[in-house]
Amino acid sequence: FQLISKLNDEESREHALTELSKRRETFPDLAPIAWYSFGTIAVLLQEIISIYPQLSPPTLQTGASNRVCNSLALLQCVASHQETRTSFLQAQIPLFLYPFLNTVSKSKPFEYLRLTSLGVIGALVKVDDTDVINFLLQTEIIPLCLRIMETGSDLSKTVATFIVQKILLDETGLNYICTTAERFYAVSTVLTTMVQHMVESQHSQRLLKHIVRCYLRLTDNARAKEALRQCLPEALRDRTFDNVLKDDVHTKRWLTNLLLTVDNRPEQY
Repeated sequence: FQLISKLNDEESREHALTELSKRRETFPDLAPIAWYSFGTIAVLLQEIISIYPQLSPPTLQTGASNRVCNSLALLQCVASHQETRTSFLQAQIPLFLYPFLNTVSKSKPFEYLRLTSLGVIGALVKVDDTDVINFLLQTEIIPLCLRIMETGSDLSKTVATFIVQKILLDETGLNYICTTAERFYAVSTVLTTMVQHMVESQHSQRLLKHIVRCYLRLTDNARAKEALRQCLPEALRDRTFDNVLKDDVHTKRWLTNLLLTVDNRPEQY
């Protein structure tokens, strides 16, 4: 409670943000306290907005990035808590994070900022809630994630792919992505690029797991399944990743199911 109240004092704010971020796992009620206490969310949003001018041109330094990431860590608590998640969405707070996801600088302060912002969205989609998916589909989250999946660090790629996977696993999300050929091919092209990149570089088992799950879920749509017969990467068919998956029973089973499923026909895009 003391640390939360110190957020309203500019002199003690930075220290309070650091301590709350470090100790957030030990405070199970931190999310409702942060949400309902006077001025706390406004302070966190102020911290976020204050660095917008440093995004373009990219001048963000490590200290400022760490400070705003501490604010984002507190928002992640609010996003993941059952009591505050709906209010968090209704206030459209995720939109304040999108300028961070839209950055392209590969410097560490920006990479950390993108990863922490993805963590907030990841916390939202972790709980299977159609309201969350409906909210995200009305925003630019899919193109933002697709770009990070292509150009981000391995960790950012993994979280962004997880978000797309969770959107696909919701029926509304699957229908949204498969409604037009353009949306489907936007997703499948990026997944293909990622697989090709994994063939050429060090394999990430966790990232491959999310990619395979995305592909398998797409086969639940008849037209997407037919399209995948033509555009599924050869590396997923020719046992390139056998060594990576040798200890991953779930992903091996998903990949086997994927290959069996795409060998059936009907509709086309």
